[in-house]
Amino acid sequence: MSTISVSTPSPTELVMSRTFDAPRDLVFAAHTQAEHLRHWWGRGNPLDVTIDFRVGGKWRFVETADGQEHAFRGEFREISAPETFTWTFEYEPMAGHVLVERYVFTEENGRTTVTGMSTFSSQEDRDGMLESGMEAGANQSYEALDAYLRKLG
Repeated sequence: MSTISVSTPSPTELVMSRTFDAPRDLVFAAHTQAEHLRHWWGRGNPLDVTIDFRVGGKWRFVETADGQEHAFRGEFREISAPETFTWTFEYEPMAGHVLVERYVFTEENGRTTVTGMSTFSSQEDRDGMLESGMEAGANQSYEALDAYLRKLG
């Protein structure tokens, strides 16, 4: 089973990378289309997805877990399908702590590596994200994506 590799190349950056046994076009679509996102994002929990996938378009995901709702939002800054997209990311209960994430999708021999590079406004914000259980949650979400991609395969 594949797990996310996490690194911190600078005090305000976090890089996560993981490889999927699926073609790039499908993995990109799974990250950018509501009909796919609701099956895996948020650790596979029930997810309400609103997404306007265009530069300047807004997105909002509300995950329901343990009887609580967890809302996330942002705006798309750059899109070059199916190679990359950049968005802002904010956890609504911690409004004002906005990070910028750039996702890069590379395919080799039918397998796709997704690399997410997050830039935070401070080292404190980056460290807070790391301490929040983000790595475990990201692993759970990507395990749910693996299962979903196998169903589509």
